[in-house]
Amino acid sequence: MRKLIGHDEAWAVWRAARAGQRMHHGWILAGREGLGKAAFARAAAAELVAEQGVVQPASGAHPDIHVLEPLPSNDDETKKRDEGKAYTRKRNISVDQIRGVQRRLVTRPTLGARRAVIIDAADDLEKGAVNALLKSLEEPPAGTFFLLVTHQIGRLLPTVRSRCTVLRFHPLGVDDMARALADEAPQLHGAALEAAIAAGSGAPGSALAFAEMELGGAWQIMSRLVTEGDADLGLRAELSTALGQRPDRERLLSAIEAARRVLVTAMGHSDDATRLRIVEAHAALTRLATQAPTYNFEPALLLLEIGGLLASVARTRESAA
Repeated sequence: MRKLIGHDEAWAVWRAARAGQRMHHGWILAGREGLGKAAFARAAAAELVAEQGVVQPASGAHPDIHVLEPLPSNDDETKKRDEGKAYTRKRNISVDQIRGVQRRLVTRPTLGARRAVIIDAADDLEKGAVNALLKSLEEPPAGTFFLLVTHQIGRLLPTVRSRCTVLRFHPLGVDDMARALADEAPQLHGAALEAAIAAGSGAPGSALAFAEMELGGAWQIMSRLVTEGDADLGLRAELSTALGQRPDRERLLSAIEAARRVLVTAMGHSDDATRLRIVEAHAALTRLATQAPTYNFEPALLLLEIGGLLASVARTRESAA
């Protein structure tokens, strides 16, 4: 997020380290996806490399800040990136990307005495890329600092974690979420804003992605499925209509994630029997989330499955009696 709302603790730790005599060269920025860790990394790197009396670039790329992220998946996607359009990326950061930046690190920084390498996200490093990175973490070039953004720190090798200081990011509260969305998506209001905040679960980036998918109506239907059930399949039909006749894979994956968040929200105000059903439905949706990217599911049937899992949480007439 542009204003990086809600990360005062992380800033305090980072700036205290900068003010010290020997700042550690390796940092892991850890926390769930969508919290703004990558934006923090870029802002922190800009502070790190800036020096008094040295003019810094007003905008665009900085010669002493190197950002590694998955490249466009093909030439057509590269053209989209270059034109400023949304584009599809490869799944991983390659060893060639790591080696490419390492070749640049043998020279001195361009504008000052420090430079930063941001890896967004370290979860996406190929095995060979991790091994290549380890060499730089073990023997960092003078004035070079590494900021590794990670959504699942447990996926990083212990050898990487042991060479870095971990800076943890926590979910934002409801008020900070509202402030962040007011800055980034002022068009959101009413039920759409409430749904985005709930779906984001403390992560502004996730809330924005949800809002961009225009899933507010689907969220409300999912919430009703959990509380009311769906004996006549009517709500499941409404869910299919809300998501469109032929939703693409990204929209389906977002729908699965939204369903999971609906269940998490419902967990806080449910009795023990309902919580058990929520856990079972959540586990089934998690399995669907892992299968959907690779399996060729029929969208209509997948939406029926999602709706059915949500409806299974509702108390039956017999259990309510």
